[in-house]
Amino acid sequence: MVMKERLAGTAASSNTVSPSSRSRLLDGLTTSDRALVLAAASRRYLEAKSVAVNQGDAAQYLFLISKGRARHFYITPQGKKILLLWLIEGQIFGGAALLPTPTEYLVGTEILSDTRLLLWPRHTIRALAARIPRLLDNALSIATDYLTWYIAAHTSMVSHSAKQRLAQVLVTFANGFGRKTSEGTSLDLTNEQLANAANVTPFTASRILSSWRRTGAIVKTRGQLVLRSPEHLFSVNSQSSRFS
Repeated sequence: MVMKERLAGTAASSNTVSPSSRSRLLDGLTTSDRALVLAAASRRYLEAKSVAVNQGDAAQYLFLISKGRARHFYITPQGKKILLLWLIEGQIFGGAALLPTPTEYLVGTEILSDTRLLLWPRHTIRALAARIPRLLDNALSIATDYLTWYIAAHTSMVSHSAKQRLAQVLVTFANGFGRKTSEGTSLDLTNEQLANAANVTPFTASRILSSWRRTGAIVKTRGQLVLRSPEHLFSVNSQSSRFS
């Protein structure tokens, strides 16, 4: 399979791969447990436009993005490619490898920029999870994010305007996996991710976000957004439908 061919490729040396300290998979682990998990990982480098795993491949590995970007996609029975969740440094994919019964990947994962990965064979990561329960807890928390993403995307599809869809996505994400700060609710999201979830173009998403930023409803930086007032987001939305 494609995944096996890719994994047989050139491995990155251990001193060139630095796992993200922000990875939720490793959150809350003791220093010794973190070292144990990282020591059990293999390291791989994949070039942009390559495919890490294909939909339907046996779920034999869990992956963590140490550096780079990736994206989930789904191929319909009619052969149409649907773009799903974008993945950045510190995030994982291939979580099905943690399940007790061998299964297949539900979606494919493609590499968007030259990427360095940490990966664990199924039997290794399951043994680690049995030894370190926090590891499985973290994986379940991440899995909940996928459900949150689905709810946001599905809800946005039945809204009436681009602004409403984008507002609904932001509020759902904030409630699902946002981090409370003194400024508001912080989300690690790109314009591209938001546009995809709300079923609008990246250009439209950028224009709407810019209008919200001017009113103070959000604070936006590269790859991060702080939602300051969900109510104001919807009140601004109701005044205009020019982005519909």
